[in-house]
Amino acid sequence: MPAEPAKTTANIIPCLRYQDAHATIEWLCTAFGFQKRAVYADEQMVHHAELTFGNGMVMLGSNVESEFGKLTALAAEVGGRGTQSPYIIVADADAHHAQAIAHGAKVVIPLKTEDYGGRGYSCLDPEGNLWTFGTYDPWTVKPQG
Repeated sequence: MPAEPAKTTANIIPCLRYQDAHATIEWLCTAFGFQKRAVYADEQMVHHAELTFGNGMVMLGSNVESEFGKLTALAAEVGGRGTQSPYIIVADADAHHAQAIAHGAKVVIPLKTEDYGGRGYSCLDPEGNLWTFGTYDPWTVKPQG
């Protein structure tokens, strides 16, 4: 029998690493609207941080040589290509888009309404990680197929 998911707020939490995690935390909060839940850091590095958005969360830390670090790559280390892409459901994609642009997000897929429903866009954070924000909520749509 497969393992049952824990009964918790969100069962999947993306984890990211950054060269300048201190600056990225501030940027993610002002540009994307994340809230700091926990930040374990010293002056040089962020050991572990938890940022929330509604009932979702991302965890992040500084790019350091570690067991986990050996298994992941920064976008800058792989020619600027994404190493993962979190999708975040927002109530108003147009307002979120404007906020992100105002704080320097580089939009790589313009704001648009998708054929399958929802409105959204994709952008890069200051270190080149790909983020997608949109109103499409797969939890409210009956799966097809």
